[in-house]
Amino acid sequence: MKKYKNKVIAGIIIAIILALAFFGGSPSVQESTSPQQKEALHTEQSSTPVTEDEVKETKPQSTQSPAEEAPVKDKYTAEPAADEKPLPAEVQEATTLNKEHTCTLSVRCDTILKNLTRLNEEKADIVPKDGVIFKETEVIFHEGESVFDLLLREMKQNKIHMEFENTPMYNSAYIEGIANLYEFDCGELSGWMYKVNGWFPNYGCSRYELKDGDKVEWVYTCDLGSDVGGNYSAQNGS
Repeated sequence: MKKYKNKVIAGIIIAIILALAFFGGSPSVQESTSPQQKEALHTEQSSTPVTEDEVKETKPQSTQSPAEEAPVKDKYTAEPAADEKPLPAEVQEATTLNKEHTCTLSVRCDTILKNLTRLNEEKADIVPKDGVIFKETEVIFHEGESVFDLLLREMKQNKIHMEFENTPMYNSAYIEGIANLYEFDCGELSGWMYKVNGWFPNYGCSRYELKDGDKVEWVYTCDLGSDVGGNYSAQNGS
């Protein structure tokens, strides 16, 4: 009986030793992997397809600071117009300074010579033969003065008649007559108009603030501006 027990115990010990030998040998299998097998395994892993998301995540970020990045131009941003016309100045906001500038001034009514049949008979003798009331002259003005200020002063200094009317509704002055030639003296569409640097402003002369070197012209129209280039069609070439 004792001999039988010893055989059973010996069998159990042998079973344990075999089990340890079987399960504990796995590390030696891995360590015995040849260099060629390791290289093949590495090649297989590196050839695994990379997704687009993984590319985005691994893409290097720009090291350029926001200040160094090229500016993006807004497609709705417009460049300032090269021929932008001056806006009317409010009389109460205009201030006259002592700084002097120069400009040119002229007053003409030569269009009447082409429309003598329309002219009021009483005015026939006061129209200059050449149509020039005040020839183009370089004059001095002060910064902040308007076209109206200039005309009023020069007509007084040269003893040339001038009559005007203030229109509070438009905060402006309207020139009714120069050298005794009034609106409607040469037809229902006749009267005085002014232009600066070849442009007829669409607001009163007392709201046009002069700039150094301006060319100011007062002209008499017999056809609501079309005969002197002062209506929309004439200025736009149609």
